[in-house]
Amino acid sequence: MLTTATARDAIERMPGCRILVIGDVMLDHFIWGAVRRISPEAPVPIVEVTKETTFPGGAANVARNLSAFTPHAYLMGRVGKDSSANELKRLLKEEGVNTDPMLESDTLPTIAKTRIIARQQHVVRVDRETIEKLSGEELKLISSRLEVMLPDLDGVIIEDYGKGFVTQAFADQVIGLCKAAGKLVTVDPSPHNPLSWKNASLVKPNRLEAFAAAGIQDHHKLIPPLQDKRLLEVGEKLLAQWSVGKVLVTLGEQGMILFQTDSAPHHIPTRAREVYDVSGAGDTAIAFLTLALAAGLSAEDAAGIANHASGIVVGKLGTARVMKEELLQSFED
Repeated sequence: MLTTATARDAIERMPGCRILVIGDVMLDHFIWGAVRRISPEAPVPIVEVTKETTFPGGAANVARNLSAFTPHAYLMGRVGKDSSANELKRLLKEEGVNTDPMLESDTLPTIAKTRIIARQQHVVRVDRETIEKLSGEELKLISSRLEVMLPDLDGVIIEDYGKGFVTQAFADQVIGLCKAAGKLVTVDPSPHNPLSWKNASLVKPNRLEAFAAAGIQDHHKLIPPLQDKRLLEVGEKLLAQWSVGKVLVTLGEQGMILFQTDSAPHHIPTRAREVYDVSGAGDTAIAFLTLALAAGLSAEDAAGIANHASGIVVGKLGTARVMKEELLQSFED
């Protein structure tokens, strides 16, 4: 059982943790406005723009979550040589993320997602992306940079959004290097990119991703997780299928459930009081889970901290992050 004292001690140790996030990076662009009329040109709303904001997205949002708690947050991904890359790097620099390990492509654009929102209603999303798998030369570059960094790291997060950066060769190489160096490596998988995560320290799918990966149909019944036979079957199957010792499945309003090869499933009820926006909740969960593990907590206690952090971030609009004071306060409430 995670105690307030244990959580506070771990949070105070987090500034010393050195974490590298590797995966699909993107820029989240929000256009905010109001709708007062329908266009005379087509049956669509006219959005009168009041403001525009940009945030790091994908793996970059994971690194951004880390940087509020440690000055040693590093990011490796692939961007183009364009204005979106410049904006993404500017935002990350402002928030204390080291982007020196990033790869720049001469041919691919930086992935950017533009969301148009009118009075909190999501009207439409516009994506700019070209999906192309990681090349052999890019993998060599990643491996060489990772080998240089590993002695000074406490953990690595693989963040897969299914945009081509994370391949099986990438997973095997990165996890292999981390294992050989005795380093923590956690994974946030994509349901659109089924891979083997053999020898990873922990894999964190959400419920949809977990059922899809296990090839089991989800009946979506709100059964208490420890009584949900299909969910328990999924957890056991993924431990074997992925050849990992720990799988943490996030369950939305039902919290999280931790599966381990050497102990019974452990359920952590949700901490969320009000849910305004679930975007980025998975990024927050993997960031704090890894930070807490790097700070020396058990998997059960680390999941507890990740659950508190996720409960805070879903109460915010947009791609938000958790601050230290908020997380500490959540253990006092």
